[in-house]
Amino acid sequence: MKKTKVLFLCTGNSARSQIAEAFLREYAGDYFEIYSAGFNPKGIHPYTKKVMEELGYDLKGQTSKNLSQYLGQIHFGIIITLCAKAEKSCPIFPGPVTRLFWPFDDPAAVQGSEEEKLSKFRQVRDQIHEKIRDWLKERDLLTD
Repeated sequence: MKKTKVLFLCTGNSARSQIAEAFLREYAGDYFEIYSAGFNPKGIHPYTKKVMEELGYDLKGQTSKNLSQYLGQIHFGIIITLCAKAEKSCPIFPGPVTRLFWPFDDPAAVQGSEEEKLSKFRQVRDQIHEKIRDWLKERDLLTD
């Protein structure tokens, strides 16, 4: 069975898209080939790694990537933008593509104490987790 290629797209590919990539790979890696990228990759944020590790996810093997490395190289069947900036800047991809816009706050933009920042990362992580599970349930790919 040929897997549909899914791209999570965000500005920095440091938090939201990395989280989404990990969750979708965990829940539906048998159905999808999952990628993430950004327009201005910044490396995976340390808090992204920390809040994912809290749930038992190791992001080893995931890296922050520039969208340009995929353009013209890979055909994505589904492109999911996770922030308004990425949605606005997303280029037109050739071929049949399903485009989805799932806006989430940028946890890396939060100012404050370490606990306030971690709290925002956890909040966004949990929102992405719920969105992916709901999306998979709608597609009958997750039953619980």
